[in-house]
Amino acid sequence: MPQPQILPFTDDHIAPARALWQTLPGVGLSAADKPAALATFLRRNPGLSRVAVMDDRLIGTILIGHDGRRGLIHHLAVSRAHRRQGLARRLLDAGLAGLHAEGIGRAHLFVFADNAEALAFWRATGALYRDDLEMFSIPL
Repeated sequence: MPQPQILPFTDDHIAPARALWQTLPGVGLSAADKPAALATFLRRNPGLSRVAVMDDRLIGTILIGHDGRRGLIHHLAVSRAHRRQGLARRLLDAGLAGLHAEGIGRAHLFVFADNAEALAFWRATGALYRDDLEMFSIPL
């Protein structure tokens, strides 16, 4: 069985990535996930985000960037048919290596409180659950 390739996330991957995300109930999409906004994000964080491709089909993503201090992980997602094969971990490792190469020492991420599968994944990676913080958003 062929192994998925981990490739840089480019503008050509935006449409298939959005199609994948729309099939996954644990992925929340917003105006920041419109094609133009994603293209801007990729330009501002060149070479950090990755996709997994197998047989010319996009089957996984990690959208990852930083502000110069901390990394932020968005949309680590793998198609249901390709889960539990280590692909999410490969995508995560590739994204974190990019942050590390840019001198970023910590990354944060958001998980919906009712997404048990994602919570279990992040706990298994050794990610630190922060129960000392609360999250706020300010619409602009």
